[in-house]
Amino acid sequence: MQPTDNNKRIDTLDYLRGFALLGIILVNIPALMWIEPPTLTSDIAYSRFLTLFIEGKFFIIFSFLFGIGFYLFISRALARNEKAYSLFSRRLLMLLLMGIVHFYFQPGEALTVYAIFGFVALPFYKIRKQFNLIIGLILLAITAYWGLKILMPFPLILLGLTAGQYRLFENISIHRNKIILVTIVMGCISIASWIYQWQYVPDAIDTMDQLSKDQLDVHITNIEQFALIGLQFSPFASAFYMGTIILLLQNSLFQQLLSPLKAYGRMALTNYLGQTALILVIGHAFQLIGQLRYIESLWICLGIYVCQLLFSKLWLHFFRFGPMEWLWRMGTYWTAPPLRQSKKGH
Repeated sequence: MQPTDNNKRIDTLDYLRGFALLGIILVNIPALMWIEPPTLTSDIAYSRFLTLFIEGKFFIIFSFLFGIGFYLFISRALARNEKAYSLFSRRLLMLLLMGIVHFYFQPGEALTVYAIFGFVALPFYKIRKQFNLIIGLILLAITAYWGLKILMPFPLILLGLTAGQYRLFENISIHRNKIILVTIVMGCISIASWIYQWQYVPDAIDTMDQLSKDQLDVHITNIEQFALIGLQFSPFASAFYMGTIILLLQNSLFQQLLSPLKAYGRMALTNYLGQTALILVIGHAFQLIGQLRYIESLWICLGIYVCQLLFSKLWLHFFRFGPMEWLWRMGTYWTAPPLRQSKKGH
């Protein structure tokens, strides 16, 4: 395999990372804020929205992008005649350490999972892309069908690696017609899956005591199936979301409209950890832990979006890396890279 010698950042990946962060916080905040199951109409509607369109979709994008980053890091290190596998192993160890610390505050965190599966996926870099594509799709189908969410990142990382091997994001204009076709197909499957999933939407029930045993069994089955079906079809929805963003970015107007996501995604590690920090600080400072409603969590997320989007743009005006990205890079290379932007700018 010929390593890529192109060290230029692929902006599309930054946009997609930023987009993925928008959905991840919406799913994480209910657990961090100890939000009770919804009972009011607005809360129930928002909870259903999360399960239909958000839950399981954005962590898939993040995992897939991690796989692409895996490929780019090693291939570019090889092009510079560096010890690519040693460097990437240190990179994963640093991520694991960050994840262990983060786990103390956010038990549902993903960094430790990415680090572990990153080590497992390391040998696949040397394997032919056709094999990686087949094994990745098979493993994703198995884990998604059985609802094994904790295991899904591995096939997604493998598929991201495969996308890197195919140079998909380095030659988007060449693959544009294929991306359009895949996005349309994924969109049609997603719409069909949402209609199918809605058949199992749980009824809004004030109290379980009013239900007979049979009614309770049906209600519990609907809750389980509603979530499971969403996870089973989430790869299709995620592919649809990604394809849509990629195609929109081919237009200069949408590049400008979506530009805040670019800086947000360049600082994805900082902002991912920052989401947890901000949620917990807000929750404890205003005594909202266990007191918040589902729909109210959305307003907090919107506020965090504004703060982080502005902070990311401002920070990258003066600095080359986000603060956590700089630490990650320092732990990888065992040297402190220059942090300040050069006088020539970006």
